[in-house]
Amino acid sequence: MLTCELVVEFLNWIQMERNCSASTRNARLAAIRAFINYVEYADPSILAEGMRISSIPLKKAEKKAISYLSVEGIKLLLKQPNLRKRSGRRDLALLSLMYDTGARVQEIADLTVGSVRKSSPYTIRIIGKGNKTRIVPLLEKQTKHLFRYMQEEGLISSNNENAPLFSNKSNGKLTRSGISYILSKYINKARDECPHLIPENISCHSLRHSKAMHMLQADVPLVYIRDILGHESVVTTEIYAKVDSLKKREVITKAFSPTIEEPNTPIWLKDADLLEWLKSL
Repeated sequence: MLTCELVVEFLNWIQMERNCSASTRNARLAAIRAFINYVEYADPSILAEGMRISSIPLKKAEKKAISYLSVEGIKLLLKQPNLRKRSGRRDLALLSLMYDTGARVQEIADLTVGSVRKSSPYTIRIIGKGNKTRIVPLLEKQTKHLFRYMQEEGLISSNNENAPLFSNKSNGKLTRSGISYILSKYINKARDECPHLIPENISCHSLRHSKAMHMLQADVPLVYIRDILGHESVVTTEIYAKVDSLKKREVITKAFSPTIEEPNTPIWLKDADLLEWLKSL
């Protein structure tokens, strides 16, 4: 029953009737292609129809601009938690760690007490996509708020290495939605204080983008940024180089050499006495 015509009809339906984006359409098509590849091994008789389905082209999807905060915006955001409250101290440790490590929100939610190396050199073990583990170094200044939070919660000396690093009021693991709620609360407060530093559509992933952009602007090589972010390929990391207009301006300025000569000013325009005499005629 699965034919090329049926697949095309389905893809058009989710775009026209369901109002799905081109990216969603492409994702559905990729899933169908993967299924067809499996079916072709199980039943070679459908190879011809499978080739027709696999030849359905992807639609060009609009690439959204990367949303990130400047260094001043990050500083403003991290000033918002109320450190006189226990929850405020937890939130500062959470947000600062998200920025310092450039971790995805799910990676932060999955952190355990045992993920943190509590002695120098300080590091944190992050489990990313596909259960791939990466070790991200932490500077001593970066661990200040994290260790204060862990000390207060009794996590420094905890024997339960599998306990969640960040928990809610019910002592349960913070979820992605819980972390997003915490961030949006402080983003709104920071925007009220200084709107031009906090753009619209800031999400948890924006902190990851911010860290990558700031490392790039500090001349950190792309291969190191790739390793810290946990990208599979440096090609993925290159997206930050493409959107960094500040870095592009610096490179263009350094490489600039004048190609258009300014016209020389006539000598008589530089002679004030001659100009006065001409005006008197």
